[in-house]
Amino acid sequence: MNYSLLTVEILTALLGLGVLLLDLWIPATSRKLLGIIAATGLGVLLVYAIGSAAPGDGTAFGGMFVVDALSGYAKGFFLVAGLIVLLLSIDSADTIHGYAEYCALILFALTGMLFAASANDFVLMFVALELITVTFYILVSFQRNRLSSLEAGVKYLILGALASGFMVFGIALIFGSANTTNFYEISTAQTALIKSPVFLTGILLTLVGLGFKIAAFPFQIWAPDVYQGAPALTTSFLATGSKAAGFVLLARVAFEAVPELTAARGHLFLGIGSITILYGSLCAIPQRSVKRLMGYSSIANAGYLLLGFGAASLAGGSAVLAYLGGYIFTVLAAFIGIQVVVSHQESDDISAFAGLARRSPWMAASLTVGLVSLAGIPPLAGFFGKLMILKAVAVQVGTSPMVILSLLVAVLGVVVGLYYYLGVLRSVYWPRSVSDLSPIPVSGTTKLALIFAVLGTVLIGVLPETTYQGARQAVAGLATPKSPATPASPPSATTQAAK
Repeated sequence: MNYSLLTVEILTALLGLGVLLLDLWIPATSRKLLGIIAATGLGVLLVYAIGSAAPGDGTAFGGMFVVDALSGYAKGFFLVAGLIVLLLSIDSADTIHGYAEYCALILFALTGMLFAASANDFVLMFVALELITVTFYILVSFQRNRLSSLEAGVKYLILGALASGFMVFGIALIFGSANTTNFYEISTAQTALIKSPVFLTGILLTLVGLGFKIAAFPFQIWAPDVYQGAPALTTSFLATGSKAAGFVLLARVAFEAVPELTAARGHLFLGIGSITILYGSLCAIPQRSVKRLMGYSSIANAGYLLLGFGAASLAGGSAVLAYLGGYIFTVLAAFIGIQVVVSHQESDDISAFAGLARRSPWMAASLTVGLVSLAGIPPLAGFFGKLMILKAVAVQVGTSPMVILSLLVAVLGVVVGLYYYLGVLRSVYWPRSVSDLSPIPVSGTTKLALIFAVLGTVLIGVLPETTYQGARQAVAGLATPKSPATPASPPSATTQAAK
């Protein structure tokens, strides 16, 4: 067992445990110090992860855990998201009852995301997702004095448990038909396996579980209620890290475990993606709660990402990962503004954002960059991501009626998104009436988090080639053997054809 491959995961979990232990000695008046220590430790881990990245693959746990280009790409973004959320939490240290536990749970959820990025087996995939989901059950309902937070936690728990049940049953069927749960071993036998109804049923049930995690139609019903009821900090991490982890796992299943099935059923992804875009975009129009609006926005963005899977190609997978990289920074930039306004106004109604440009130019700028990027306006990351997705679908799949319909729905989603995103910004800059123009103070740690998020959103949009090349290498590496029991060999002709 090469435990050095798990260094980042182990240290992240130990950092969470360390925060809990430090809470025993740090006085209640110095709670912010816990957040500073957690954020600093995570920053050091991020630097270590970037500095220790090396070419080549490695495996642990008998091939269940893999270090490759995709895991390195995803872990970098997960660590950045966790760092920004911890920086934002420092300002709320005095108002969060059980702040040490909150920071520790963020780190434990991040540990699950890191394991998810390296999962090369359905069993480890399930364990990583459960670690993420169980911690979010607690984080969503962390404000026990708010009925809406408890309600959101219960809804998330019930629906999440149901999705986990589907996934467990699916994995059992996959093992029963394939006699293995390792992604690479399944890929080597996929030509025969995809003819088995039992195996196909297992894959379908597993995708149902993943569909819940990414809030794709028809498993999206939890997202608006949970986004609205959960604390804004929790929502920001749920909308970025948890969602991205689900899509990274979907990429491993689609492009590594069963690429032939993905290539043959690409139109299924196009259909589900199109319906998801329509549902999220149209339902966001009448929303007055900004957090609920972001929930429907998350559903719509899941639809765009599914279109990339519908391309069933290297370009499509690369576009999905590049989109995710920009999406994480974009959503965090938007939620920084939302978090500060909600904490001061105790409301997430659009009217609470009236005159924000005069009350806090910092928060107005962050919210503007995030929402404009989500709307797909150049030259920000959101525009680059949507452009790559649509290009992959149009070029790789062809001009069938389903492709044309998907592209039209995607364009319609962009147009509708302009309406509801810019509706929030109209209240920020051109409100009909403003009842409170008192300045909103912004701390140094919040400004630091804002700078990280905004710079990431702008740089990925202005200089997209670096992100796209990293995403391309990550997807291309999925064809490489990851099983220690199987000697390294070039990808098979069928795998190359599927890509």
